[in-house]
Amino acid sequence: MSLYLYPKSKLPLREVQKFILIFYTVGIIGFLIPYTKNIFIAITPFALLLGTYLLAIYHKPYSKKVLAVLLIIFTVGFLAEVIGVNTGLIFGDYSYGSALGIKLFDTPLLIGINWLFLTYTSVSIISHFFKKEVLIVFLSSFLMLLYDFLLEQVAAKMDMWSWQGSEIPLKNYITWYFFGVLFVALLRVVKVNTKNPIAPILFAAQFVFFIFLNCFL
Repeated sequence: MSLYLYPKSKLPLREVQKFILIFYTVGIIGFLIPYTKNIFIAITPFALLLGTYLLAIYHKPYSKKVLAVLLIIFTVGFLAEVIGVNTGLIFGDYSYGSALGIKLFDTPLLIGINWLFLTYTSVSIISHFFKKEVLIVFLSSFLMLLYDFLLEQVAAKMDMWSWQGSEIPLKNYITWYFFGVLFVALLRVVKVNTKNPIAPILFAAQFVFFIFLNCFL
């Protein structure tokens, strides 16, 4: 089963990919202009949901097993953040701002979506270049870690989250990598198909987006 919703049912893939590039280019400009920064912070949750929606409609095939694995990644990722932000035991001492939207137990629901988004897109990219499972697992997790490293440097400025004392602990990156390995391995063991034509360009657009914000925000 696959989903044929807009824009997949109406627009050529090339047009959707072009839209993604334009969307994140506008996002870069919007965050760098002081007068529009707060507006773009406010629409951050919608940007993440849009990217996830596009991944979903270009994914195939769907099955109960695939949906169960995606739900597990979302749930475990969210619960890890709930425990982490409320105890400081997993990632370190941090707190969430308002940019990621609705919170449950002081944790944005979208953070589970973010874990799912990053795991899926990273595997999609790495599995295109490598076939050995051990390389896919560890390199996909490393790609997730690189993404997190870029994001961490600007997260506070984007009102996503902030660290106590403004220092990012090494423990955060170690634990991030651990969960990355866990989630990627789960996708591979269950053989979830991540050959998605939208995944690489979405990941790349976000990666470049955070590079620009690191340089100029």
